[in-house]
Amino acid sequence: MPDARQPRAPVTGRREEILRIAMETFATRGYHKASLAEIAERAGLTQAGVLHHFHSKAGLLTGVLDLRDVSDLAELDAERPRGLAYLRHLVATVARNAERTGIVRLYAVLSGESVTEGHPAQGFFRSRYAGLRGQVVAALIEARELGQVDDDLDVDGVATAVIAVMDGLQIQWLLAPDAVDMAATTEQVIDALIGRGRLRQVPEPDREPRPAED
Repeated sequence: MPDARQPRAPVTGRREEILRIAMETFATRGYHKASLAEIAERAGLTQAGVLHHFHSKAGLLTGVLDLRDVSDLAELDAERPRGLAYLRHLVATVARNAERTGIVRLYAVLSGESVTEGHPAQGFFRSRYAGLRGQVVAALIEARELGQVDDDLDVDGVATAVIAVMDGLQIQWLLAPDAVDMAATTEQVIDALIGRGRLRQVPEPDREPRPAED
């Protein structure tokens, strides 16, 4: 998703190792409570060694978000599914997220923290939510033009509700993974918002199995 940040630096093996350690630390402790000292120790470096690669703790956080923002928003920026096929793609993304606990926890923790004043990830999440809303709205407008949903569908309201459901389910799932089926519930809510049964008429996207990430 395009934004105003500087172009990301190439991720070398050492940089990626530091970023993955930082990702786990931020996901566990949050940005403010995580310390450079702990991240450096786990990476076998001094704090100066970590700062050599990322210059600041905020720069490290930006690197983590860049590395872990592997959602299909970026992959499908140029050619995404049209109409309700895009919402079917979102359901598939939710199903995949159930295999990536670490990533889901990272985004849940940092997105919640980002609403606080001066948080370095605030711009990232504001841009990300605006971009996702824009893509869902565009898909719903296409669905209207394709006759897949009613002409009077409130595309802005539905887009906001879909994103709210996806994020809210992540919190519930992290706290009780055996009690919450994120993909099934997301599909159920989308169907209720656009007209029951319509999403199920759209073929599910082909998806190659991916290794689970903790």
